[in-house]
Amino acid sequence: MKKTALATLIGAAVALPASAFAQSSVTITGFFKLSYEYIKIGDATRPTSSEDRVVDDLSRIYFQVVEDLGGGLQAIGQVEWRLNMDAGSDATNGANWVGFRSKRFGTLTLGRNDLHYNQTPSTIMSKGSLRAWNTSIIAAAGGGGTIIAYGSRTPNLVYYESPKWGGFDLIAAYSSNPGAPAEADLGSTERRGRGFNVAPRYMTPDWGVVYSYWDAKHDNSPTHQRADRVWGFYKLLGFRIGAAYDWSKIENDSTGTTTSKRQAWSIPLSYQRGRHNFWLEYSQAQNDKKTVAQDGATMWAAAYAYDFSPRTSVALTYARISNDSGAFYNLWNSAAAQGGAPDAAVTAGEDPSIIGVTVRHAF
Repeated sequence: MKKTALATLIGAAVALPASAFAQSSVTITGFFKLSYEYIKIGDATRPTSSEDRVVDDLSRIYFQVVEDLGGGLQAIGQVEWRLNMDAGSDATNGANWVGFRSKRFGTLTLGRNDLHYNQTPSTIMSKGSLRAWNTSIIAAAGGGGTIIAYGSRTPNLVYYESPKWGGFDLIAAYSSNPGAPAEADLGSTERRGRGFNVAPRYMTPDWGVVYSYWDAKHDNSPTHQRADRVWGFYKLLGFRIGAAYDWSKIENDSTGTTTSKRQAWSIPLSYQRGRHNFWLEYSQAQNDKKTVAQDGATMWAAAYAYDFSPRTSVALTYARISNDSGAFYNLWNSAAAQGGAPDAAVTAGEDPSIIGVTVRHAF
């Protein structure tokens, strides 16, 4: 009897679907990236207008979890652990989410994710300094004083990414408060906040086109951001040419006025041959149509990276922003407002520049 019962139990277990024994798989990836840089604030009246420094380039570790649920459905989750390796600090303030992924229906998650501001054909920050990224120009408005889409992960987020139909897919996201981690609707004397981003994309290995629309209101604040961006790239024989054009607007909903309305564009070029990588980029922000000041800016960036292996590289980067007399655009992630050094903020008319060596190791 005991043998019969045991055989029956084993047979029943074997007959169970594989999904009954499904286990979550955990993948740990990321990269360590730091730069030694010389930064200079040109046209500055401050006593000391330059310094050399070691800065972290947003090193991070990803913890990604996947569980197959059967029928092409997966449960997924991610924690992005950000490391400031130079300062010795850390925070789990990266792209963090949990949700479901289906080959047929796409991906739906809740949490935090990057929206709009990072929609660009520029790849210079992949191995070169983050300060050279063209978002310094195309993701800033109001003479450079306001970062569109906050320049960081959007919290309180419902995020959907469609399956791919050929080379086409779509990102659609809604945030109940895009400007801060905590909700502030209850007791607000202003209004309820909300934000959304829609970005249809067509991508192939050799070319792609993307449109991104951003619309966001703060909780308990009259600030209202709107932006449209179109960008694309084309690859041929190791060359990659990109182009981006951005229209951004900031409104005050309490007064019904537009406080900033500017256009910006960028042309990033890159070339790769074997272990050698080259970048050259030019970006320009036009004068704001809602101000009387000369507050446009131009930016040049160039970089060279040598790949010691598929995971390890060393890069040399140069970047400079030339601000008009009323503009204060700054190198990305250079000043405290973007997570950088507290002494690297610029005032109107100052021209920040850096030259640096960046070491990156991915795993």
